[in-house]
Amino acid sequence: MNFRELTPSVIGVLVRRGAGFAAAEDAVQDALVEAVRAWPEDPPRDPKGWLITAAWRKFLDVARSDAARRRRENLADQEPPPGPAAEADDTLRLYFLCAHPSLSPSSAVALTLRAVGGLTTRQIAEAYLVPEATMAQRISRAKRTVSGVRLDRPGDVATVLRVLYLVFNEGYSGDVDLAAEAIRLTRQLASAIDHPEVAGLLALMLLHHARRASRSGPDGSLVPLAEQDRGRWDTGLIAEGVEILQAALARDRLGEFQAQAAIAALHADAPTAAETDWVQIVEWYDELAKLTGSPVVRLNRAVAVGEADGPRAGLAALAELDETLPRYPAVAAYLHERDGNRPVAARLYAEAARQASSRAERDHLTRQAARLNAR
Repeated sequence: MNFRELTPSVIGVLVRRGAGFAAAEDAVQDALVEAVRAWPEDPPRDPKGWLITAAWRKFLDVARSDAARRRRENLADQEPPPGPAAEADDTLRLYFLCAHPSLSPSSAVALTLRAVGGLTTRQIAEAYLVPEATMAQRISRAKRTVSGVRLDRPGDVATVLRVLYLVFNEGYSGDVDLAAEAIRLTRQLASAIDHPEVAGLLALMLLHHARRASRSGPDGSLVPLAEQDRGRWDTGLIAEGVEILQAALARDRLGEFQAQAAIAALHADAPTAAETDWVQIVEWYDELAKLTGSPVVRLNRAVAVGEADGPRAGLAALAELDETLPRYPAVAAYLHERDGNRPVAARLYAEAARQASSRAERDHLTRQAARLNAR
């Protein structure tokens, strides 16, 4: 039995019954410890119901030690009769609670991984390369922040999806594969809520994840999309992502994750880099720009324009943007190189390397500059 899949719905049940978020999460963790000890010898017929009952009793044990006798007695009266656990939308409620707008993005991600993902504090700390004590404090503050929040209004799906996408983009670190974890959580969310943007995000994750094996060389070096070995792409994930995306687009409620997934699908559909349908990709970037107004989207659009209509057209599109944008020098370097201006491209690659946010990206851009300077 996978405890991590049951954890969010059990926490959600306790919160719905009136337990504070922090108290509910602590009670469920205590119940899980008891389950690890008891289930191997005597597995329950209804694991979720067993956990709900055990966690609720743990919570009541703590509540009974509180001085608020009236509150304690009211809670005790609410204990349900034994029997199969009712299916309710508790996991979905928990997603919205963990992605509450009062939390910072980093706290929302950490709380989602802890409460919905079922990861330990140590695993989350290792994934984010911070001390366990630091992560424990971050999660504790987040739990205190949302403890008094009542989920009596529809949650913001867009906020939940942004948190899940942040988790996905962390990739892999420590002993936790956060990209795979984000896909698992998004699948879970998609099964609980019928929303085209949830499907769009799931499709986008699957299409990106399909290329994972080809994104880096044996030495860890970054491999650009055009140079990746497409024979190593996971065709099963691509087919699944495309199918999910097509169903979402058919509902005619376009959102930014669906548009991003459409771009990823066009890349995945091309047998070779040269056969990429750049004209259609530019059209999707136009849609995405309308939806988001993001300058980063327009930066990526300039690359697509450069491929579809030539580097001069790409540079013209780039000239409309702020030069201080992240990755602006890298895009400019690529377009200038394609236009034959190698000295300018080499200088811009070196500038982009100094601004790179990761070692792999910095090393790749440095090699590009060195390659052009050597010529």
